[in-house]
Amino acid sequence: MKITSSAVSLNVDDVAASSGFLTRHFGFREEMAAPGFASLTRDDAGMNVVFLRRGLETLPADQRDDHASGLILAFVVDDLEGELARLQAEGVTITMPLTEEEWGERAFQVRDPNGVIVQLVDWNATQ
Repeated sequence: MKITSSAVSLNVDDVAASSGFLTRHFGFREEMAAPGFASLTRDDAGMNVVFLRRGLETLPADQRDDHASGLILAFVVDDLEGELARLQAEGVTITMPLTEEEWGERAFQVRDPNGVIVQLVDWNATQ
């Protein structure tokens, strides 16, 4: 098997709200879109983030009404404190303050308008 690209696909109620949040605050850009669908990318992300509207008929029936809950969309960044300050200045609510785990991971979290958890992580402390 050869994997040529990767994506995470999340079911949300308001595709435009989640898409706009990642575009506005995290530098993603919309690569493809249609009613109930948006695929976002960044040149440095290594994957696409796809938002699908809950209830979309093209989804299998057993997935149609699921919501993107119970997962964390995590991005490793170089300047965690700088990103924290930037997001706070942009008015984004920090839903988990900057924490440091005993194994060296440092992270903080925000939520998009649909409740999707976005976590910024710094692994530099373990290096």
